Amino acid sequence: QVQLVESGGGSVQAGGSLRLSCTASRSISSIDLMEWYRQAPGNQRELVADVTKDGMTSYADSVKGRFTISRDNAKNTVYLQMNGLKPEDTAVYYCRAIRYATGYWGQGTQVTVSS
Repeated sequence: QVQLVESGGGSVQAGGSLRLSCTASRSISSIDLMEWYRQAPGNQRELVADVTKDGMTSYADSVKGRFTISRDNAKNTVYLQMNGLKPEDTAVYYCRAIRYATGYWGQGTQVTVSS
């Protein structure tokens, strides 16, 4: 089992920045893949960024160059640094961990970007 707790959401104006954190209940060095998803009202949940156990990252085209995912194994935490925020980034952001082919979700954190 892996419990995940997200934090760092809030309300910002367009062009601003936020850093989301996702802290796991166990060592993330044993977790194969850590992901950030988001879901806006009326939309499907979409993958924003992920980072493998080896530190390889990938991003959705819509956030490339603006968002950065990173992991701190010593703190059992994955971060999503979000710069240049746009109103279309408004959503609930969720963290997911994949361990032994099983996915675990956090409860989500709201990000609201005003124009």
